[in-house]
Amino acid sequence: MKLGGKKLRNGLNFAYGGSGVFNTYGSLLPNMSTQIDFFDKLMNESVYTKWDLQSSVVLVCLAGNDYGAYVSNGGTAQGLQNFIPLVINQLALNLKRIHGLGATKVAVTSLEPLGCLPRMTETSSFQQCNASQNLAVGYHNLLLQQTVAKLNNDTKSSTFFILDLYNSFTTVLEQKGDYQAGDLRFETPLKPCCMGINSGYSCGSVDNNGAKLYTVCNDPKSAFFWDGSHPTEAGWRAVYTTLKSSLEQVFKFY
Repeated sequence: MKLGGKKLRNGLNFAYGGSGVFNTYGSLLPNMSTQIDFFDKLMNESVYTKWDLQSSVVLVCLAGNDYGAYVSNGGTAQGLQNFIPLVINQLALNLKRIHGLGATKVAVTSLEPLGCLPRMTETSSFQQCNASQNLAVGYHNLLLQQTVAKLNNDTKSSTFFILDLYNSFTTVLEQKGDYQAGDLRFETPLKPCCMGINSGYSCGSVDNNGAKLYTVCNDPKSAFFWDGSHPTEAGWRAVYTTLKSSLEQVFKFY
């Protein structure tokens, strides 16, 4: 905040990597409700005003950390079907609250195909996405679509809209990144740039002496994924090209 100065006028990021709508790693990370509390506090302190919000887009990203935490805490595939609606219901409450603070445009991301993340495709030598994982993601995204439609109906507005990361990721991965992105090409799109020397290690692993137990590709721009979960800058740029037209539809209001 102190270092931001005039840059605060361009917006602020309240997100925490690894967080979700619920507590994902105990109380270590602020969940989305707490992140909105931080935003609310700045509104109360007039750092931002309702007038500012009328000329802004609020971006709400849910990347699946709630599901990762659920599985790592012993959750089952069957139980996941019951857990997904709980996540969407909490997300809906969060979206309503953001709208109540004065937001007139709220973009919410659909879930990317989690079954295509390298940590899921490693077992197939990075050749094939995990279909059952992507089915669960499809259920999340279906409920999200229904929720956004209901919120817009309830508020008699078009405040909320979905940025379709699922289709964007799928388009780039299937076309190997050669989608309206000029020289961006990903020959093996499911294989990450940075990976452990074997399945027991991951990007960033070191031994007791600090020696690297991972490898990094020569050119990160040639990889869609950086590590087991996250795209490279080039990967995100390719995703952005698929989203550009829908973003322009939103920003034409301003």
